[in-house]
Amino acid sequence: MLAGKVALVTGAGKGIGCQIAKTLAAYGATVILNYAHSEDAAKEAMNEIIQAGGKAGVYGCNVADFKAVEEMIKSLAKEYGSIDILVNNAGITKDNLTMVMKEEEFDAVIDTNLKGAFNCMRHVTRQMLRQKSGHIINISSIVGLTGNAGQINYSASKAGVIAMTKSLAKEIGSKGITVNAVAPGFIDTDMTRVLKEDVRAKLLEQIPLARLGQVEDIAETVAFLASEKASYITGQVISVDGGMYA
Repeated sequence: MLAGKVALVTGAGKGIGCQIAKTLAAYGATVILNYAHSEDAAKEAMNEIIQAGGKAGVYGCNVADFKAVEEMIKSLAKEYGSIDILVNNAGITKDNLTMVMKEEEFDAVIDTNLKGAFNCMRHVTRQMLRQKSGHIINISSIVGLTGNAGQINYSASKAGVIAMTKSLAKEIGSKGITVNAVAPGFIDTDMTRVLKEDVRAKLLEQIPLARLGQVEDIAETVAFLASEKASYITGQVISVDGGMYA
């Protein structure tokens, strides 16, 4: 489905990003796993992809750094010849109630989650325009649609990602480039596994499918949007949340 394509996945060292990278590789793409701090995990994931018969590489870069992202895109385009798929997955959380949230907690989340996505789209767009093709998939969140107490920074960043998705889709759709977003609900990851049983039970009551999602659910949705099967879909937000936001 993605044979011959080159994909860059940011924040691919672990969790959802790691599974997205593995899934795109399984469908035939050459995948570059970007990381900021999880070098060992990214290299381990790269080796797993290669051992499974796929093609992969790693690139360390803090997506919040405008110049560093520019250099990453230029370097990868030169090495691989194209960048056909960009998945903006890199993200952090620094939760706190608004009245006590520190400025640095707000800024750090916005810089990585929102400006980081902008930086990557800003620089990859030039390459995709030269190619006259490409697929950009931004990982947002259900809280970017609903908000969430204690996550005013994270919610704002993910809502902003949705707005950027829709805006860029309008700018470059005529050039054969699609831009979409995926909004995961509560997914079974390290973050949700540490929840107390009573908290987990209340959470499941809010989900019509009565279970947490799997990282594969997100990865398969991304793979679809990255393929020509989704060539007439752009500017959209696909919620993968078990029916929470219906």
